[in-house]
Amino acid sequence: MAKELLQHDVGEQVDLFLLIKSVTKGIASNGKPFLTVILQDRSGDIEAKLWDTSDDEVKMYQPETIVRVAGEVHNYRGRLQLKIRQIRPATQHDGVRLSDLLEKAPISKDEISSKVTQYIFEMKNPNIQRITRHLLKKYMDGFLEYPAATKNHHEFVSGLGFHVVSMLDLAKAISELYPSLDRDLLYSGIILHDLGKVIELSGPVSASYTVEGNLLGHITIIVNEIGKAAEELGIQGEEVVVLQHVVLSHHGKLEWGSPKQPMIKEAEILHLIDNLDAKMNMLDRALIRVKPGEFSEKIFPLDNRAFYKPTFHS
Repeated sequence: MAKELLQHDVGEQVDLFLLIKSVTKGIASNGKPFLTVILQDRSGDIEAKLWDTSDDEVKMYQPETIVRVAGEVHNYRGRLQLKIRQIRPATQHDGVRLSDLLEKAPISKDEISSKVTQYIFEMKNPNIQRITRHLLKKYMDGFLEYPAATKNHHEFVSGLGFHVVSMLDLAKAISELYPSLDRDLLYSGIILHDLGKVIELSGPVSASYTVEGNLLGHITIIVNEIGKAAEELGIQGEEVVVLQHVVLSHHGKLEWGSPKQPMIKEAEILHLIDNLDAKMNMLDRALIRVKPGEFSEKIFPLDNRAFYKPTFHS
């Protein structure tokens, strides 16, 4: 079976069909234009440069384009990079489908849907349960398809739903250790905290920010949606405001884009669970590329640290 993109070691030759995930234009020191291209298959993504690009090439190599690429994997300043030798757009005759090249969550959409539905079923507060069920039903298709982010963590098909399921399982274990936590509030906050991303982002493939995403952001979007849902369902009272706060403050710190810092116990725990799951996803995805006894690439959101993979296994 042919190797996938990230199964290649430094110095190895690559000849694969890949999907262009994103493209950034730049000007080289000689004044000529170039493109920084992120290429991906199911195993993950890698950066490459296209030098001295013409206007036609800029139009040709856009996100969501499948290309055939020949080149060599390099280590450039501690990061893997693909040095392109040849590149061309794929044709119908190549028989390559977009779905063949998409990185996906390790569990199915049906499993995500089933697990989240079960957590909603376990809620005892009828107002929180109804708001959560109403919004999840409204945005279920996007919830099951979208990534959790455009980069850094869970940036793959169904990443949003997988992130939520992982967080719910963490919340359940933590709630058993700390029974004073309100499980309904915590579970609902987790299910809804990133649901605004189905409006903030353009879709499950080569996700970019929509106009609403740029102008409002997913936090503001979902806080407004909670208010609208409560109004449509005829729900009033403190639960609505408290649930809005739990979602509003989930980034934790003002400098991390949180409109408010957590001021409710469940809001603080939600922030910590969100942070933990995102960081574990970053670490696992970085270290899967690394051989025992070597260091990972520097991980920008983790203070630009490189992580070591020990040679022993416990």
